[in-house]
Amino acid sequence: MTKQKIRKQFGLWPSPISPQRLSRGISFSDVAWDHDGTLVWRESRSGLGVLVVQPPDGSAPRDLNSDFAVSAGVGYGGGDFTVGHGDVYFIEKESKRIYRQPTASGIAHPITPAFGAAASSAISPDGRHVLFVHTYERKDSLAIVDTEGNLWPQKLVSGDDFYMQPCWHPDGEQIAWIAWNHPQMPWDWTRLQVASLQVASGQVGEVMTVAGDENTSIFQPEFSPDGRYLAYVSDESGWWQLYIYDLENKEHRQLTNAEAEHGIPAWVQGMRTYGFNHSGKLIFYTRIQDGFSSLWKVKVSSGKNKRLSLDDEYTWLEQIAVHPRRERLALIASGGGTPSRLITFTDKDSARVWRRSTSEDLPSPTYTPSEALTWQGMDGEEVYGLFYDPMSDQYEGVGSPPLVALIHGGPTSQRGASFYSNVQFFTTRGYAVLQVNYRGSTGYGRAYRNKLRGSWGIYDVEDAVSGVRHLVAQGRVDNDRLVIMGGSAGGFTVLKALEDYPGVFKAGVCMYGVANQFTLVADTHKFEERYSDTLLGPLPEAAEVYRERSPIFYADKIQDPIIVFQGEDDKVVPQAQSDAIVEALRRNGVPHEYHLYAGEGHGFRKAETIEHFYSAVEKFLKEYVIYA
Repeated sequence: MTKQKIRKQFGLWPSPISPQRLSRGISFSDVAWDHDGTLVWRESRSGLGVLVVQPPDGSAPRDLNSDFAVSAGVGYGGGDFTVGHGDVYFIEKESKRIYRQPTASGIAHPITPAFGAAASSAISPDGRHVLFVHTYERKDSLAIVDTEGNLWPQKLVSGDDFYMQPCWHPDGEQIAWIAWNHPQMPWDWTRLQVASLQVASGQVGEVMTVAGDENTSIFQPEFSPDGRYLAYVSDESGWWQLYIYDLENKEHRQLTNAEAEHGIPAWVQGMRTYGFNHSGKLIFYTRIQDGFSSLWKVKVSSGKNKRLSLDDEYTWLEQIAVHPRRERLALIASGGGTPSRLITFTDKDSARVWRRSTSEDLPSPTYTPSEALTWQGMDGEEVYGLFYDPMSDQYEGVGSPPLVALIHGGPTSQRGASFYSNVQFFTTRGYAVLQVNYRGSTGYGRAYRNKLRGSWGIYDVEDAVSGVRHLVAQGRVDNDRLVIMGGSAGGFTVLKALEDYPGVFKAGVCMYGVANQFTLVADTHKFEERYSDTLLGPLPEAAEVYRERSPIFYADKIQDPIIVFQGEDDKVVPQAQSDAIVEALRRNGVPHEYHLYAGEGHGFRKAETIEHFYSAVEKFLKEYVIYA
């Protein structure tokens, strides 16, 4: 018998997803295998990075220790830990030193001194040395240290502005890595480099560039277990495809050909989308197509690709890790209606869940799955996104629902068919949600990604507006109750949309949004300080463009209510940016709220902050959108 639903205004449905519930979840950032099948992963608990060890005998997992927060410190972070030969090597958050700790039992001790910051540790095949990325006084390098920490670390390679993803050849006598320089970003132009290494003397041989040029982005080098090949991801075809380089005959061979992405933008260290099996005959990889992720394998010898039958509920996959001895994978997996999980998978068995990010106590109809959406931009070009209808097993709305248009940060990024707690927070209250993958987003090929070059503040804004208008025209959302929401670069789009298209959105939600392009370039960190050269143009030549695309100079045009959130310790978009916008709002009498959080940086991590944030957003939208 079908249960009769209660009719209630959209946006006012009682939801089982409270702000308090959202503040208590955990997230996963990486997973790795040791040689014996020990599984280690990193959880974030209210902003605290914790390593969890799962013994190979299937006994209960445990925290590696309770003394150290694990978080690397190069750029935006990432590459926080690695595991091998019975030990975990992790970067401690405060000192940025590399620590070594046994997976079975024993305390952690540092193997690098407390200066600069480390990331992306890679253990040598014999387990005696660690190769890593190091930064100190704005100088990045590749360095090496013995695993006992008896000797001072030694710089191996320097001279480029950035390094990432170092790896060892199985013979321990060659290394490979990715390097690039300002003003490029790692998705613009990077080089895959290889060199011989005499570990005893620390001497690096001639550095050879084997892939990458001024029009090509290279990602994730990895040597095959038999030492014959060097695999990598390249977008020279227009899409991030998987390649292998034969180290004997110096030939490159493309292994994937679909119009899909097999790599991702390297915003942080340590990112992975593929891995060799133990024999080196197969490569397991993830593919992103139309915003959805799937799992595949390819035979290295023939290039024959096959999709693996992972459970349909998992539509977004991250940080694939291949067991060193068996055909078993570990992944961070989620779906539009499935919260993030740490799973293992074999081609012969269904996925096994080892850890869940939430209690998963809510009934299955609670969550809305992702729907791929395509529409025409204002100039007729195709734009992509993901759409979510309101969802409840108890309530149904009257008329058309309000819409929240979510704008991702980056701006070189993507919203995929992952589980987003903020999306479900709104859909369970009777809002529809559109995640806008505006032109300039990743996931749809290099040409689409490059469309934002010189057009930041134009296409992202236009595509948000055209996206909501498309849904209004289809009768799927209420034209009089549209909201735009975003953080960082997405917050910039929120401000520009309210300025350039007043009246389209009933309200805006801006988190640490870019308000002044000039001061962003002057104040931001090394990784992004030349990012705007491609998005807007180099200074001083493009000064007029920077002024045109700086919301602070046109803040008087904002008429619609807006709520602003900012972390006091934000080093990427400093507090002064939000302060300036809020001052203009006060001066002009625009309805607004401003919430400043102590101890928070670029993105909110504390449980109390997250709970307050969602409570404030819900209250603000009720006042200015639902009840207005």
